[in-house]
Amino acid sequence: MIQHIRRAAVIGSGVMGSGIAAHLANAGIPVLLLDRVLGGEKNRNCLSERAVQELFWQKPAPLAVKGYAALITAGNLDDDAGKLAEADWIIEVVVEQLDVKKSVLALVDAHRKAGSIVSSNTSGISVQVMTEERSDDFKKHFLGTHFFNPPRYLKLLELIPTQYTDRSVTDFMKSFGENVLGKGVVLAKDTPNFIANRIGTYGLLKTMQVMDQMGLSFGEVDSITGALIGRPKSATFRTLDVVGIDTFIHVAKNVYDQTSGEEQLVFETPELLSKMKENGLLGAKAGQGFFKKTGKTVLELNAKTMEYGVRQRMKANSIERSKQQKGSDRWRTLVYANDDAGTFLWQIIAPLLLYSAELTRTIADDIVSIDRAMKWGFGWKEGPFEIWDQIGLAQSLEKMEVQGLKVPDWVKEVKDSFYVENRYYDPVTKVYKPVSEDKKVIYLPRGTDVIKENSGARLHDIGDGAALLQFTSPNNAIGLDIIQMINASIEEVERNYQALVIGNRGKNFCVGANLGLMLMAAQDDDLWEIEATVKQFQQAMMNIKYSAKPVVAAPFGMTLGGGAEVCLPAAHIQAAHETYMGLVEAGVGLIPGGGGNKELYIRCLNQMPEKDLQAAANKVFETIAMARVSTSAAEARERGFLYQSDGISMNGDYLLYEAKKAALYLAETGYRAPVQKKIPVTGETGYATMLMGAQSMHTAGFISDHDLEIARKLAWVIAGGGVPFGTEVEEEYLLELERAAFLQLAAMPKTQHRMQHMLLKGKPLRN
Repeated sequence: MIQHIRRAAVIGSGVMGSGIAAHLANAGIPVLLLDRVLGGEKNRNCLSERAVQELFWQKPAPLAVKGYAALITAGNLDDDAGKLAEADWIIEVVVEQLDVKKSVLALVDAHRKAGSIVSSNTSGISVQVMTEERSDDFKKHFLGTHFFNPPRYLKLLELIPTQYTDRSVTDFMKSFGENVLGKGVVLAKDTPNFIANRIGTYGLLKTMQVMDQMGLSFGEVDSITGALIGRPKSATFRTLDVVGIDTFIHVAKNVYDQTSGEEQLVFETPELLSKMKENGLLGAKAGQGFFKKTGKTVLELNAKTMEYGVRQRMKANSIERSKQQKGSDRWRTLVYANDDAGTFLWQIIAPLLLYSAELTRTIADDIVSIDRAMKWGFGWKEGPFEIWDQIGLAQSLEKMEVQGLKVPDWVKEVKDSFYVENRYYDPVTKVYKPVSEDKKVIYLPRGTDVIKENSGARLHDIGDGAALLQFTSPNNAIGLDIIQMINASIEEVERNYQALVIGNRGKNFCVGANLGLMLMAAQDDDLWEIEATVKQFQQAMMNIKYSAKPVVAAPFGMTLGGGAEVCLPAAHIQAAHETYMGLVEAGVGLIPGGGGNKELYIRCLNQMPEKDLQAAANKVFETIAMARVSTSAAEARERGFLYQSDGISMNGDYLLYEAKKAALYLAETGYRAPVQKKIPVTGETGYATMLMGAQSMHTAGFISDHDLEIARKLAWVIAGGGVPFGTEVEEEYLLELERAAFLQLAAMPKTQHRMQHMLLKGKPLRN
């Protein structure tokens, strides 16, 4: 068996095949993308070449940066089958027809090298059956690898070994999936639709049944099956629109064809879905499905008239009460309520829990795999058995038995809950077993490891001489409490630890400063208070930069404004692959106030071989003035936010572990704080050059008067004020320029209008 995957091949260049190829390229793996030769086309690679080109405009973007497309080589099965011998991993992603898959795999078997891994991305066809008539070496190295669409963004990867698959192959692919591709890997059994699609499809169809029985609308259902119960905002029917009605029908039919009895009846295609397919209401790809957007208005389909009308929302007392609650309190308020919301949710949740229990050991080895599959594949906050614990096992069983619902015998044997601390109930041995812990995952908070904390942040001891600073304020917004904790953390680490990591496990790393407090101070004309806060923030960032012990920032998700400014002065940045970094203050009428202008300029300048001051200044000016945000960590590197030496973690769950590892490496190899140096700037001539482009855009009507004013302030700061070109200035001088410009903008009514609009609407105002 191969020990490393240096090259891969993907057969099938449809949306899924090209998406998998793109994600392999994101991981730095060269990929051969093959498809059939299309009759009548002179270009024999037209299908695969077209698929590569489509990667550039697809949304969400399959490629982390467009340049990664160079790692994908287009070809065709007729001319390039011999090249399969160069691949360490060959992935079949062709149409979901067994005979087609078998013919493709026969071709693969004839050309692959011994020991290479072969897999099928089938979403439900038996993996075992595909291996019939294949060579022994092929069978040993073959398994199912079920990615979820889009492959770059959805975490779940289901591995489906056959009875012939060598255990070492399964173990290797699990490790490769987690460490190189950044996936949450679950081992599934070779059953229809495997784990996530089996349970998820059942839940969606059961939801449609109950909705029809209660006479509810699609909008009403979506209003309570999204974030309210820990599921994605797209809820039920907006999710189906994204998936595609035709695709969903195919997935459901796959289970229908391979089951019987009551289970089969649930998977029978509803008449409504068939009607929608016939009428071309296929969802997002057709511009209309359960919902249709007209201008800014979203309309919902009326299942009876097949016409679109105003989207409805369900209203119930339990919904309003639950919004003030969390965890089990929220769940119990919702599912046990005696109103429409409670009745509906109980009738869709109870069958889902029972179905999951019935399938345990049939589709997976344990309940942990089922829970993880639903969280990683469908974006649920909790899996079925975690939900069951939340609503209360005893109370739910009592209600189920009163209603005559069939409860699997093994569930009745569970004492109080499916999970006890870090153990899960195993129905075979009838004992609680430890949940396998991945040593590369650092969980926060952990209680006893807290060194110190305040209202906005918490400092943890994460072992081995490393400490971790976690932001805990709402949305991790930076206020005085976080600034104070940054300073206190650096002092603590310099005295008692080897290194500091700044990171967390929230939804986003940090979306910037506390804008509400800033607006209140500006409206009250308390500019002295704003100046004091900005100065403290600037000093805290300088403390990060010149700390005697290495500070490593671990950004992920939205890392905006002040969040980016926390990262830029760090000794090292270990960014999650999905990091969206940008200095976006212009959107609220400001410029960065925590030294971000200076630090991004220094980073861009250091990365230019010829130290071109004007080129560096122009790049920084455009990035900040246009409030550009990277669409990945790789793009953040292209924009100058990350050095080549900074790290990128493909697996977001491993981010804190890898940041800690990087921090300790710096400490162990004799880290020394950087020596303060003067910074060469472009001065007046550079200021004029930067401003020229902004003035042209203003004259052409592309930017407003206030945009131009922001650009003037920004260019002045980046240029270093009215000094000659090439003058070397102190960092504190640049911080003073930044602070003065920030205060001048904050005092302007149009800036305050922008801040208020952002707080109210969540999007920038271009006034």
